[in-house]
Amino acid sequence: MIGRDEALALVRQRVGNRNLINHCVATEIIMEALAHRFELPDADVERWALAGLLHDLDYAETAEAAERHGLVTAELLGSQIDGEMLHAILAHAGKAPLESLFDRALYAADPTTGFIVAAALVRPEKDLAGVEVRSLLKRWKEKAFARGASREQMAVCEEIGLPREEFLGIALDAMKARAGDIGL
Repeated sequence: MIGRDEALALVRQRVGNRNLINHCVATEIIMEALAHRFELPDADVERWALAGLLHDLDYAETAEAAERHGLVTAELLGSQIDGEMLHAILAHAGKAPLESLFDRALYAADPTTGFIVAAALVRPEKDLAGVEVRSLLKRWKEKAFARGASREQMAVCEEIGLPREEFLGIALDAMKARAGDIGL
């Protein structure tokens, strides 16, 4: 299986855009926190984090061809990741059904990074330190806020047994703990 350092180098090489790289790292961070929340074994924590890091590996290449998003990543990674990781990556892009806890966690985590980053960027300090779960819950209802962050997709957290408030708290705390890794 591909290691974290190799995966990050691949993301930096293929994704290119700093904001998208930060998004991939933020998704990695949230997936790692979710795996810990579900008390998964260390090997699964690593797999969940790697899936978060690699989930948009093909984004630069498929931005104008959404029907290929996820599929190109699957081709690129081939045997470097296991079937469950591959399925979760395909499911996040709508190329496979949401079947497992892993699939649903990645699907919900993906737009959550942008939602939380948007909440940080509207603050005068432009960082995560002052963002609170209650402000995220308030912003959730504002359709114009972080319009690209699908509330329906994030709400899948409830299908994995995490109420919205708990899910956002896990994601926010994890991103705050590693804010330097994502430029916030």
